[in-house]
Amino acid sequence: MCGICGFLSRRPISEDALRTMNNTMTHRGPDDEGVMLCGTPDGYLLGMAHRRLAILDLSEQGHQPMQSPDGRLTIVYNGEIYNFRELRKELKDYPFRSECDTEVILAAYLAWGEACVSHFNGMFAFALYDRQEQMLMLARDRAGQKPLYYHPLDGDFENGVAFASELKPIMQLPGFRGSVRRDVLARFLYQQYINAPETVLEDVYKLEPGCVLTFRDGKTQQSRYWDPCEVSSRMRKDPVKDPEEALSGLEQLLYQSVQRRMIADVPLGTFLSGGYDSSLITALAQRALGTVPVKTFCIGFEEEAYDESGYAAAIAEHLGCEHTQMTISEQDMLALVASIPQYFDEPMADSSQIPTMLVSKLAAQSVTVALSGDAGDELFCGYNVYDMIRRAQLLDPAGAAAHALGRIGNLEARYPLAVRIISANRDPRTKTQFGEGSYGAQARRLVKAGGDMLPVNYPWEDKYHLDNWQARRMLLDLDTYLPGDILAKVDRASMKYSLENRCPLLDVDVMEYSFRLDHSLKYRNGEKKWILRRLAWKYLPKELLERPKKGFSVPLDKWLRGPLRQQLESYADRDFIVRQGLFDPQEVQRLTESFLRTGDAGRSTGRNYSWLCWSYFVFQQWAEHWKIGG
Repeated sequence: MCGICGFLSRRPISEDALRTMNNTMTHRGPDDEGVMLCGTPDGYLLGMAHRRLAILDLSEQGHQPMQSPDGRLTIVYNGEIYNFRELRKELKDYPFRSECDTEVILAAYLAWGEACVSHFNGMFAFALYDRQEQMLMLARDRAGQKPLYYHPLDGDFENGVAFASELKPIMQLPGFRGSVRRDVLARFLYQQYINAPETVLEDVYKLEPGCVLTFRDGKTQQSRYWDPCEVSSRMRKDPVKDPEEALSGLEQLLYQSVQRRMIADVPLGTFLSGGYDSSLITALAQRALGTVPVKTFCIGFEEEAYDESGYAAAIAEHLGCEHTQMTISEQDMLALVASIPQYFDEPMADSSQIPTMLVSKLAAQSVTVALSGDAGDELFCGYNVYDMIRRAQLLDPAGAAAHALGRIGNLEARYPLAVRIISANRDPRTKTQFGEGSYGAQARRLVKAGGDMLPVNYPWEDKYHLDNWQARRMLLDLDTYLPGDILAKVDRASMKYSLENRCPLLDVDVMEYSFRLDHSLKYRNGEKKWILRRLAWKYLPKELLERPKKGFSVPLDKWLRGPLRQQLESYADRDFIVRQGLFDPQEVQRLTESFLRTGDAGRSTGRNYSWLCWSYFVFQQWAEHWKIGG
């Protein structure tokens, strides 16, 4: 796990500037740094820089930027290739000088070219320059666990391209003019994150998961080597329907995935919340270690309504783990709010980022690598919204009839809200995102009029060609919510404390096997994650796991009406909004005043808009920190 940045430029950029870019990511790699600056045969200036968090081959042989023995290739790389030892044996003709996976990428590229990424099982983002082909290659892993941004220099690829693991290095480029992309603001306010390829800044993009981008002769070309839509369609042609076969196959692949992710030359543990996903991963990790206790980490909350730490402790005791937990207060969480824009250097308003930072901080005191249970919900139908989606599909025929009737005399506008949501849900591109309603409209009203806006929902569900709405939404979440929110959140929160997070459920073999499983093995008779639950019961008593899911909750209403109220009101000041030029002052003031009108909690007119207020608050905090306006 590391941080990378660099450029291929027609204009001069100094080594000091490259070092400044690199040093914005010290938290991603405190163990080592490397910088290289040189000319290329076609007249560009190549800059590559790296911050290292040493996990494999802790020696100097793992130093980056790394070159092939003949000097043809240069690479900076962030991540882990879990099958690097198997690939190393396959690539035995390469003169390896280290024991690290970075060098395996060089060997794989020489053997297979750009197609090398299809051979990797892991999480990665890398930049590789091929001096012979005069080409820069950027690549990102299948699920999007590792981030990678890129930027056409001076807004024109003819002048070159810059890249980085985070926005901070790009924002430090000499002459960089960061302007907010107005068209993404409404979507951000509604979704609370910005999905690839968009970013919050003009002329800066995220490389999408499962993609390779090449830069040659002032032009870029992007290709996708792994697409959940295409892969799932192919996997469904060989379905697994038998529960016993599915249980055995999933257990074998997931155990292998956990074993792969326990290869490290540094201390390792697991995040253990007490839920199904993290408990199963921990159980498999303990199975792999045998009698050596797995180090497990959990945070508890002072408020009992949010606290699951007792369940996590009981699971750790049952498995024989070495458990560490810490009870955090509301003040502990509130103290981290000011640091959000520094480490989440693109606006992100998923408030569970705060407890995720705290559990990462706790784990980093004892280990350098932590396994997590992320992606269980997206792959095995675990979110509560999937229940709602199932009901919406069953009611859709009635909704179509209600919509047809409602067109007479604008009757639909007078339907009760629940009926109106179903009747208005007629767009085949957004069938499972039916809940937009007044929230999406409010998000759009907050943004200053002028120019096109991206729709707040993602209008491409029809590409999945799935009749089952739950299965369709799961693919949508794999394309958007998982990489754009969940994985970005965990990456930034863990790397804040120089901690590497690994996700066994995102092993390519596990993901592709999950696509083969008949949907009835994931959702059966109203029970979500049906097959994953039964696998967990093989290792843990059912009574330790069966309880309502709480998640990492933060009391946003209380904060925004209490200790953060003055700051929110300052962001709603009319003169401030007018000077910034991004939002509609009247709409912002209407929203915040309504929200802050506490009154009787049961009748508060603004209570349901707390998440929009929080999204707006987070954006303004980010803009203030980075001194970026309209």
